[in-house]
Amino acid sequence: MARYAPMRKAGEGYLELDEGLWDQTFAALDLGTNNCRLLVARPKKNGFHVIDSFSKPVRLGEGLGSGNELTERAMERTLCALEICKKKMRRHGVNCFRSVATEACRRAKNAQNFFKVILERTGINIEIITQREEARLAVSGCRALLNGPESFAVVFDIGGGSTQVAWLSLDGQEDSLCGTISMPFGVVTLSEKYGSESLPPKIYQQIVDEVGEHLGAFCISHNIFEHAVTGQVQMLGTSGTVTTLAGIEKKLEHYDRKQVDGSTLTFEAIGKLSNDLRRMDLSTRSKIPCIGKERAELVIVGCAVLEAMCRRWPVGKLTVADRGIREGILRELIAKAASEVQQGPMDTARNRQ
Repeated sequence: MARYAPMRKAGEGYLELDEGLWDQTFAALDLGTNNCRLLVARPKKNGFHVIDSFSKPVRLGEGLGSGNELTERAMERTLCALEICKKKMRRHGVNCFRSVATEACRRAKNAQNFFKVILERTGINIEIITQREEARLAVSGCRALLNGPESFAVVFDIGGGSTQVAWLSLDGQEDSLCGTISMPFGVVTLSEKYGSESLPPKIYQQIVDEVGEHLGAFCISHNIFEHAVTGQVQMLGTSGTVTTLAGIEKKLEHYDRKQVDGSTLTFEAIGKLSNDLRRMDLSTRSKIPCIGKERAELVIVGCAVLEAMCRRWPVGKLTVADRGIREGILRELIAKAASEVQQGPMDTARNRQ
């Protein structure tokens, strides 16, 4: 459910319709296992214009692999990041926002108590979304990049605590989300389990095999392999793993979203880059442009998850998306607000009853 920022007065759960759609400011907050991300945007014809953004690695899911509670240090790091999000939303006069949490908070038994502290300190009300909703929002945010002639698509998001995969049919007037799967493999949990230095080939292959096994039944139930070998499948990845590899492949001196978002990675390039990075120590990886220290600890296990999916789906290439859940949230918030504006105040008030 959309929430309205306490920094501006608005009807409970609804926009001030007399201001009109174009005067509204929207925000989407994604609290993941590894990152806290915010987008602030205003609507425009056929989409929205981002006026501010924020992304901070908070490692909220740190330690969840060996326990079932969020740690005090992780929660305090996250609160500091959310304080920044609150200030940004207040500065831009956000009218409507939705804030969601994913795998770390789904697992943690103290998540709801943490949400109460967040609400008290920041005024931000966070909801835990299901794994299917997480996959659906990622698809919604990336849909514009699925522009090939193929009839089906695999969209995946390698997260911090889990990996979401969606299978779509692109036939007909509207897309059909045919199925989703959430695998308990994420870059934070895997790095805690196997280490963040270099992975021996045997351990790396173990991760690849384990991910592949989890995908087996899902692939069979939707005949994904058969569709892939006949050229009917597009493949799209949205995660730090794929955007990092794309930046390295392009030899960017500094990460540039405009050059990465919508770009293509071949499976051959993915295999070579993954093998090269796996052989480096942590210090060497952290010095590569587009990686840095934070990502250097996580990218290798992410590569193993990615390689497992490439082996399952012989598409040969994938589209890289530097977009996802937040963009999906913004699209849906703006679409809902536009519908309410078109109905007019009387119709909207009638629908609330």
